[in-house]
Amino acid sequence: MAKNDLRTVIYPGTFDPITNGHLDVIVRALILFDKVVVAIAENPDKTPLFTVEERLDMIRVAVKGLGKVEVDHFSGLVVSYATTKGACAIIRGLRAISDFEAEFQMALMNRHMDRDVATVFLMPHDRYTHLNSTIIREIASLDGDVSDFVPPIVVEYLNRKYSDE
Repeated sequence: MAKNDLRTVIYPGTFDPITNGHLDVIVRALILFDKVVVAIAENPDKTPLFTVEERLDMIRVAVKGLGKVEVDHFSGLVVSYATTKGACAIIRGLRAISDFEAEFQMALMNRHMDRDVATVFLMPHDRYTHLNSTIIREIASLDGDVSDFVPPIVVEYLNRKYSDE
């Protein structure tokens, strides 16, 4: 077994907000691994709609009852974070072939930095391949209904965020 008794995987992302596509990847990861750490990556180059605390809350509510899922946040290199968590792998979701090139380069760099941390690519169900957080934010900002694409807690947060503007 890898670095600890549980086969732990890190699922990093901005999750601004979490979508049903993200949840689908988490469920798929739980089939392969004992524990999934959903980790919000703090990126100083991005200006998210939601604070880290809001995103942590949305994810915790959304994953409740899914199984062994931990919700956390980090800054810095994901491979370093994975090592500190005792993870054997990093999950990356691929929606389309266009996602692959950048993800592949990142996976190779991560492997170069730590050969003990693998990268596993998972595709969400085809009904979620068109989803991303940017599209969700745009639809919600224009008073569109996103309830088919995100957990109910996210709909609540989006409604509050855009009704305050």
